[in-house]
Amino acid sequence: MSGIKRREFITLVGSVAACPFFAQAQQAAVPVIGFLHAASPRDWGPSVAAFRQGLRETGYIEGQNVIIEYRWAEGHYDRLPDLAADLVRRQVTVIFASPGPAAVPAKTATTTIPIVFAIGYDPVELGLVASFNRPGANITGVSWLGGPTLTAKRLELLHELVPRATVIAVIVNPNNLLAEADTREVQAAAHTIGLQLHLLKAGTESDIESAFATLVERRAGALLVATDGFLLGQCDQLVALARRHALPAMYSYRECTVAGGLISYDASLIDANRQAGMYIGRILKGAKPSDLPVQQSTKVQLVINFQNRQGARSYRPSLAAWPCRRGDRMTVPFVAVHEAACGTSRQFAATQHFGRFRSEADID
Repeated sequence: MSGIKRREFITLVGSVAACPFFAQAQQAAVPVIGFLHAASPRDWGPSVAAFRQGLRETGYIEGQNVIIEYRWAEGHYDRLPDLAADLVRRQVTVIFASPGPAAVPAKTATTTIPIVFAIGYDPVELGLVASFNRPGANITGVSWLGGPTLTAKRLELLHELVPRATVIAVIVNPNNLLAEADTREVQAAAHTIGLQLHLLKAGTESDIESAFATLVERRAGALLVATDGFLLGQCDQLVALARRHALPAMYSYRECTVAGGLISYDASLIDANRQAGMYIGRILKGAKPSDLPVQQSTKVQLVINFQNRQGARSYRPSLAAWPCRRGDRMTVPFVAVHEAACGTSRQFAATQHFGRFRSEADID
């Protein structure tokens, strides 16, 4: 082998040997997001897409310049501490935690890795942050309008929809650490309205079957399903049982209405998760969580399935008047009426007018 060829061969071998090193160095430079979620990916697909959209708006695209390590508890909240600890052991760059049941274990797991939450509860009351403007420590995030506030509001709307129902069943997941606060609010609202409540606990599929057997036995006239990631994952079961027993039901997520349920009233999780993705991007660019105020997402949506077999057609007169009667203290920038059977939706754009809301447009 000539001197020139030998030098070329040594250079080639050295380059090949160095490739793994450079590949590892490049991979190490790519930030890793630890994605901790209390529910199931099949139920939160649109929210995850919105989260990725928020990342893209700050210049980060999954698989190109950022890696996301997903950890789903699938509604089993007891798994969350271990899942959070696993992300910490992997030394991820930043942790995203959602919804409420995931945020607390994430904060408990680390005081150094930045955390961004997306929850439907007051983060100050949960002990996650010191205040909205100055969260402090290593955590900040987005709080959407929800939790006990919307739980009480759902009961009021359900009462307007079915005024003859004086006995209301409420299904809650006792494994949710926020269930107690929801229960207190809905009980207070029921007392104010003059309704009798039957609180039924359901943390498993079999519990849901038992809950329906109980509410039928107690002659409940309507059903309210509390906010909970596990219960969201059981939309098909809940809708099928409500239909079987011809029971008007109010859900906490629009996904349940799209699945065939009668009505839902919830916050815009899409908006909140997009904002959370943007906050993650800002932290990856060097921002400190303590310098980022907790964002508040106030968009809510009322979704009604007029083709629901539980008799939604008979409720049309009262439902049609709702956008003009929302004269309460809640900000309702958007009310959507979804008709699942025909695949179309009508949207009432609502604006506040002297403390009341009026319908601006009926868009087909």
